[in-house]
Parts: sequence; C-alpha cells; structure tokens
Amino acid sequence: MRKRILVVDDDAMNLKRTRLILEKHYNVLLAESGREALDKILCERIDLILLDIAMPIMDGLETFKRMKESGVETPVIFLTASGYEEDVRTAISLGAINYLKKPFFPDELLKRVASGLEEQ
Repeated sequence: MRKRILVVDDDAMNLKRTRLILEKHYNVLLAESGREALDKILCERIDLILLDIAMPIMDGLETFKRMKESGVETPVIFLTASGYEEDVRTAISLGAINYLKKPFFPDELLKRVASGLEEQ
C-alpha cells in the first residue's frame, strides 16, 4: 500500500509543485491551512506531513502544537521559505523530524520524505 503524505501550504503553486513531485511515489493529500490540515490529520490515516511554517491565521508551529495536543504522532517535516534559525530550532524542539528550505530541488524533497518514512 502506498504511503500517504499530507502537504500543508497556503500557497496554491507550492501545493501543486509538491504534489507533482510526490505523486509518482505516494498518495498525496493537500491542505491550504492549519485548520484544514488538523481536520484531515484527525480523520484520515497519514504517514508523513510536510508542513509550511509561515501561514496566516494558524502558522505551522501552532498547527504542530495542536497536533501534539491531540495525541497525533505522525512525523512532520517543516517547509520554510524564511530559513530563520529560530523557527527551525523551535520546529525541531517540538519534535519535527526534519526541515526543508523552499524552494527545494525535487530530489532533495524525495530524499527527505523517504528518510522520514523510514524513521517510523
């Protein structure tokens, strides 16, 4: 059975690009907000989450905290355009398994996702 990856990003182009890279190897679900992501995470089987940090209303760090509070232990790789070290440190301290700076190369995304799934 193919692994299911949830991609969470408020930018439609980022969602489309990431889906195109991943869909040859994985079943890909998309969410445009932290709230939509939480709804999917709580209702569906997800093997790995790619979670953008900078989103309006509920950013990726807040989304991740709420996931943890709900008892969800799905591995998370944060996506960040900013590259702020503080955001990355916070994400890792909360339990993220990795991060990837946007824009990323397709091979690097696939490598990080495969590595994240192996750690389960």
